[in-house]
Amino acid sequence: MKIHLTAIIKAKEEHQAEVLEVLQHMVEETRKEEACELYSLHQGIEDKNEFVFYEIWKSEEGLAQHNQQPYIQAFGALVDEKLQEKPQIYLTNII
Repeated sequence: MKIHLTAIIKAKEEHQAEVLEVLQHMVEETRKEEACELYSLHQGIEDKNEFVFYEIWKSEEGLAQHNQQPYIQAFGALVDEKLQEKPQIYLTNII
């Protein structure tokens, strides 16, 4: 079953450019993954520190493999210091 994921990420203002660079690298690498059907990054219009990922994965297994990739682990290292709060992650299915 496909997994639809939405993630909301809020960078601290002073780290916004650095977080954006890391997120853009994640997009570049993730789109190479076989299980990835869609991986799009959006930036807030009113709040440039807010980023939203919309993702579609072929399976739970593919998403689990994605979460083990080094570029995803590198993003995890930024969370405490560079983000306003932990990312909000929503896993959904189309109904």
